[in-house]
Formats: sequence, structure tokens, C-alpha cells
Amino acid sequence: MAKKKKEAPLTGITVSKEDDFSGWYTELITKAELADIRYNIKGFVVYREWATITIKKMYAKYEKCMEDHGHLPLIMPSLIPESNFLLEADHVEGFAPEVFWVTEAGTSGDLPERLALRPTSETALYKMYALWIRSYKDLPYKRYQSCQIWRYEGKMTRPFFRGREFHWIEGHDVFATMEEAEAQVKEDMEMTYQMLQDEFGIPLIFFERPQWDKFSGAQKTFAADVLMGSGKVIQQPSTHLLGQNFSKPFEVKFIDKDGEEKYGYQTCYGPAISRIYGAMIAYLGDDNGLVLPFDLAPVQIIIIPILFKEKEDIVLDKAKEIIERLNSKYTVKIDDSDESPGSKFYYWELRGVPIRIEIGPRDLDKNQVVLVKRNDGAKFFVKDEELEKTIDDIANNYTKEIKEKSLVDFESQIECVTDKNAAIEAINKGKIVCCGFCSIDFDGELCAGEVEKDIGAFVRGTRVDEEKNKFDNCLICGKTAGCTVYIAKSY
Repeated sequence: MAKKKKEAPLTGITVSKEDDFSGWYTELITKAELADIRYNIKGFVVYREWATITIKKMYAKYEKCMEDHGHLPLIMPSLIPESNFLLEADHVEGFAPEVFWVTEAGTSGDLPERLALRPTSETALYKMYALWIRSYKDLPYKRYQSCQIWRYEGKMTRPFFRGREFHWIEGHDVFATMEEAEAQVKEDMEMTYQMLQDEFGIPLIFFERPQWDKFSGAQKTFAADVLMGSGKVIQQPSTHLLGQNFSKPFEVKFIDKDGEEKYGYQTCYGPAISRIYGAMIAYLGDDNGLVLPFDLAPVQIIIIPILFKEKEDIVLDKAKEIIERLNSKYTVKIDDSDESPGSKFYYWELRGVPIRIEIGPRDLDKNQVVLVKRNDGAKFFVKDEELEKTIDDIANNYTKEIKEKSLVDFESQIECVTDKNAAIEAINKGKIVCCGFCSIDFDGELCAGEVEKDIGAFVRGTRVDEEKNKFDNCLICGKTAGCTVYIAKSY
């Protein structure tokens, strides 16, 4: 006897991404069951199963990329003694407002020294690097760890975008020369393009951050920005040229070929996997829900059997046969629940399953199945003997199609302006503003404050790639422009 189909309400998203990005994103997180904000510590979010599976896949891809580029993995303690932080003055000043401190343990009362929940690992790792690195033969020394970090974020939190606990990879490298360290920073940026654009379908642009916005303790910071559908950018992986700012206070030294003791030159790199996931689902998603790169989808193929009375057994048998044929290469699932076909379609579209296979009695009579692609809605009637080849073709091209569609022409999102009113108008239209600026050294910090106060946006920095735009004067103070900068709203 066929199961009675329940005509449950359809579960699609009710808010348009274009009309209300914030409302759309909230519905996506909730209805696709990606995260739950009801954990009773502000800023700490529970990542649900569907998101966690994809995040683990992203970690695996990024870790392989790091190791392919010569990094080896470590696992470090989550607690850092306060005395470690005090060794680098700029670092401790920059992170002090965001640190969670552990001050008590068990019934013994106060600890003899405050312990920080790791906000980043320079002050933990470099104490150990001073013990491990002895000779030029140990260099380059390239290590990474995958971990959680904790920062007391004062701004409004949002799942995956911004929280007080997030999940990332951090690479920490030591070199014999500044030239090698600078080459590593370029390699970090290349890895970012490789992973975010090629694997995750997220378009980005790298900026050198202004001195007032660089990583605490770095000489220079380079960070990727991604433009969201809301007209705001979100920072993605950043790489930092530390020089000898940490090697000297932490005694990270080596004996060179000439027998002389020298301080190493260091870099650090921080792709935040949880934030990359947030950017990916926000950028690629549509009004039906998630759109995921093929390799990252928790379920890659969903089979929907269309059941009719006295025909259900042969349809289900065929669905099980198809699973047997495909599950050695792909993650395949049958939805044989009591829900109506329409509700099932909405459910799996919402979750971004790349391929849907529909099969009913009429399809069996025609020796075919129906395939539907999630990314573009294309529908195919495929003969049974051609199923595997068709699936392989779709799988091999799916992420490439997403990437080609998603790689926005950044130039079309940029508006060049020469006065403040034009900048305000462009920012309100969701554009990135390109303009002249006096300096990204500390001399320009006052003008940056005016940008934030009067325009409601932030100076993101100067482009790392070729800059084609040149301006005579600073947008704010009117002095001779020392550089071209980009201004945008940000998360």
C-alpha cells in the first residue's frame, strides 16, 4: 500500500535576498538548520549538522593546501599565560580589550597568573619556536594549526560572520631573510585565491590595510575582502608580515652558515573557516536557499521516488538500485518520507543538494530518470544506461559553473569619486568607493575617522594587484593624494 502523502507547508525562504539581505540570511540560517543562536552565552553559536559537515570538508581542503605548500600541523594549548602577551607591546595593546581571561581553577581559588583563552597564537607558538629553532638548517620553519579562537567581540554578532568564538586555521612561519618572508606573504595570498575562488566560488580582492588597521604587532597586513549581496564587504583571510617584531622579544633565533646568531623573519596567516563558510553561503545562495560547490555538499545527490498506489515497490527498488550504482563515488540519499514531492523538492533545494533525481512509474516505463540541477534549475530526461556518465559530467562541471556565475566583475561594483557627497551616494547604493587619499600611514588616520563618521564606511586600503585609478587630491582633507584607496561598509 502506498504511503499517504502529507501536504505539509512548503519550507522555502519567504524573503528576497535582493530586497532584504539581512532577513534572507537569517531565514537561510534558521530554515536550513545551519546554526542555532539560542545557546545561553552571547556571541557563542551552535553549528548544526548540515553546516558542520561542509565546514569539515572545507578544513580538509584547506589543510591539504597548507601542507602542499610546505606547512606541517601542530596542536597547541588553548590557554596562554599573561606574561607571554606582555612580551610584545603592540600585540598586547591591540588584543587586550578582546581577551577572555581565566582567573580561577576548581576549589583552589585565584590562579597565580591570569591565563588568556587564545585570541590568536603568536604568543603561544613563538615561545616554543625559540626552543625548537636552532640552526639555519631548521629554516624555513612553516607550521599551522586548526583550532578555535575566542575574542570578546563588541559589535553585533551574526552566525558565521562575526562571533566571540570562531574556527580557523593559522599558519606561522619563520625565515632567514626578509625577502623570504615577503615571498611567503605573496604565497599566502595565492593560496587564498586558490581556495576561496577556485574551490569555494567566492570572488575577492586583496588590499594592503592601512597602518591603523593592521594586525597588532605586524609591519604590514594584507587582507582579502569579499563583497556581499548587501553592499557590505566582509574580511576573509589575512596575511601579516611580522618582520622581527616578534622574533626579538620571543628570542626566535638561529645560527647562520657563518656561525652568527640571528633573529628570524616571521609571517602569520589566518583563514577563518567559519567566516569563509558564512561568506560562501551568503554569496552563492539564492531565494530558494543554499547553493554549494559540489565537493562541499553534505549530500550530493538526492533521489525522490514518486510513489503511486501499487507501484511503490518497483519505484523504491529502482531507487535503491541507483544508490548502489552511485554511492561508491558520491554521497547519495533516498527521501522516502511521507512528505509530498513538492515539500521534498523545497526541503532539498533549501539545503543546496546539487543533483535531484526524480523517478516514478512513468519514468520506469520509459527506462529513464529525471535529473534537476540545483545551481541553475536545469532539468534533464536521462536514459537509464546513460545515468552514470551524465552524473559524472554534471559533477565535474558543477563547481566550475558556480564559480563562473559568481565571479563578479569587481570593477562593476566600484565607483570612482572625487568628492564626499558622491562617495556617500555611492556607498548608499551598495558600491565600493575608489578615491584619492592622503596616506595609509598613520598620517591618514584622522581622514579615515572622517570617512567612518561622515560617509558611514571604512577605508579598506590600497589594492595589491594593479591599480589603474589615480587621483590628485585626498577625498577628505584635499591635500595631494599619496595613494588610491577603496572605501566600503563592512561586517
